[in-house]
Amino acid sequence: MSVLFKTTPQTSAKICGLSTPEAVDSALGGGASFIGFVFFEKSPRDVNPETAARLAAGARSSNVKTVALLVDPSNAHLDEIMGKLKPDFIQLHGHETPARVQEVKMRTGAGLIKAVPVSTSLEVAHAARDYDTFADHLMFDAKPPEDAERPGGNGVAFDWEILHGLRLERPWFLAGGLDPWNVGEAIKRSGAKMVDVSSGVERGAGLKDPALITAFLDAVKRV
Repeated sequence: MSVLFKTTPQTSAKICGLSTPEAVDSALGGGASFIGFVFFEKSPRDVNPETAARLAAGARSSNVKTVALLVDPSNAHLDEIMGKLKPDFIQLHGHETPARVQEVKMRTGAGLIKAVPVSTSLEVAHAARDYDTFADHLMFDAKPPEDAERPGGNGVAFDWEILHGLRLERPWFLAGGLDPWNVGEAIKRSGAKMVDVSSGVERGAGLKDPALITAFLDAVKRV
């Protein structure tokens, strides 16, 4: 991991955990490449498939991709999400094995994002070895606090430099503790071509702030 990426203004951003029309409008208007909806009951960002489908309607006429975030989903849950939301990507944020990732990809026909918690360069290497073949994109996230009920969206960061020089088959996401004030530095230090934010653009748990979404996307563009 000694070769550094050259960052460019074309860094892509994903705004995750959307639940209101105002937040979606800010993401779409600000230039997000992906909008994400959370289907996990323990999350304050949890929405039902019908609500997500209504919120995502504006993205259908653009190049913005919709993402459904699930945690160790059953096949029935996957089928429901695909039938009602029809997302472009499924994001798996649980303990899914490489075999399960491949199975979900084949079952849904959607793109596949696999989130993995990391804190060391060795864990990054292991994740790349295990999932890079099956996932369309890997997402490197911080490990949740020991008492956390959610695998992500906890506003925790990790050492971004452990990703420096990482080369995978496809671009990967940086997530965990990003906000409008640190995302530029995070991109420079990690070499990420794709970034993901959720709690970092909220004024309270699950309450997206349209102004913070705009500020985050503007900060990504300035890198």
